[in-house]
Amino acid sequence: MPTELDCKGLRCPLPIVRLGAAMRKLDAGAQLLVEATDPAFQPDLYAWARKTQHKILSFEGGPVQRALLEKSPTP
Repeated sequence: MPTELDCKGLRCPLPIVRLGAAMRKLDAGAQLLVEATDPAFQPDLYAWARKTQHKILSFEGGPVQRALLEKSPTP
């Protein structure tokens, strides 16, 4: 069962800042489910994932966006 992170109502850059902090606390292979309402969340999320090399397992758009992520092993 993934850890859940509620970023609804937060504006850029806070969803990504909180996402990064939450991922640092997880072990490699752990999953995080993030919910956000910021319109910039999707492009920010994809840019952040490319930079950090964490995996986006799924993304659901809409008024409340949901992303399921997996923490990659540290190099």
